[in-house]
Amino acid sequence: MKKTEIAIIGGGASGMAAGIAAAQKGRQVIVVEGLPRVGKKLLATGNGRCNLTNLGADYRGYHGEKPEFVKGAFEQCNVEDTLNFFRILGLETKVEDEGKVYPWSDQANSVIDLMRNELEALCQEVITGTMVTGLENTEKGFLLKTASGESISAEKVIIATGGKAAPHLGSLGIGYDLAKGLGHRVTDLYPGIVQIKCEHPRLKSIKGIKIQGELSLFKEQELIRKERGEILFTDYGISGPPTLQVSRGVHQRTSENLQKYIRIDSFPTLNEAKLYETVWMMVGLGGNKAMDLIVSGIMNKALGRVFLKEAGIHPEEPGRNLNEEKVQKLCNIMKRWDLKVSGTLSWKNAQVTIGGVSTSEIEAKTMESKLVKGIYFCGEILDVDGDCGGYNLQWAWSSGIVAGEKAAKECMPDK
Repeated sequence: MKKTEIAIIGGGASGMAAGIAAAQKGRQVIVVEGLPRVGKKLLATGNGRCNLTNLGADYRGYHGEKPEFVKGAFEQCNVEDTLNFFRILGLETKVEDEGKVYPWSDQANSVIDLMRNELEALCQEVITGTMVTGLENTEKGFLLKTASGESISAEKVIIATGGKAAPHLGSLGIGYDLAKGLGHRVTDLYPGIVQIKCEHPRLKSIKGIKIQGELSLFKEQELIRKERGEILFTDYGISGPPTLQVSRGVHQRTSENLQKYIRIDSFPTLNEAKLYETVWMMVGLGGNKAMDLIVSGIMNKALGRVFLKEAGIHPEEPGRNLNEEKVQKLCNIMKRWDLKVSGTLSWKNAQVTIGGVSTSEIEAKTMESKLVKGIYFCGEILDVDGDCGGYNLQWAWSSGIVAGEKAAKECMPDK
């Protein structure tokens, strides 16, 4: 049996941060990771560039039963503290659009290599390719059981197993069973930052088309969230940054089971009057030209054909045949095209987990369990999920560093 002061279950972003933070305080630390390599999920962030954090990250960009819970960690480890943490490890960063922070190298491997090197240099041991299958609370501390049959005795345990998003990258949800075994409540779990499925017979004809538009998610007449950016049409629905950003709202429960739908504004920079004036002018100048050719002057032709059909206009109808009423109807579709929402894609496609271990049972300033002293949680396993653009990694770093430092402090003889 191996013995240590702090055992960390999970070698993802938050687990690595916790391990480094605890080991830097001089504690004996063992990190146990199920995959052959720590930090694998980081490779997928920011399209392989690793969107490390966001300069605007604060509690307003987070969600869960208690979004303000993140304040406890952020007050001790904010964005600047995080950047300094990585600077000490040797990582230089740069800021891009919307406050997104990336490594200078544009390579997620730079982050992983530096963190792994620090872990291996400071920790008692980093065990990979081994799953933790059990966690017992004993009189002398905690006992971890692994799939290999090996046991680890620890004074403190940090559970950093992640959620269920992207299971091919190691997020298998095993931490939830460990948490439940300790008496913790786990909220309902859903895929987050994920593509949205929509029901519409014309979607397949515009598969692969991208537009710069505005996307709004509605519950009946109530606006849930609105985002602007690149919208990608697919055969199942929609994708792209605005879609991922609003996808959380698809899972919002309503007692009335109200229908949700997506409204797309294909010309968000033009008001309705200006759009109508432009299209009416183009129709007048088009004469005998087919309407699909006329609208191709301002938008993708295939998407234009779909909008024409939605407005009850045959794509090959000459522009001279249209009256003001038909042009107005077409413009209405261009500004407000509604798609019925049927759900989201699966965990395989999700970037984060919505839901997790209830934060009402966790001390916000220490990440320690209120139910079992000596157990700490950090990262995605908790009921905290952030917006796109580096928010979720910032939560991983902040909660991981705080959990590691607080667990290390509690191990000290003069505690």
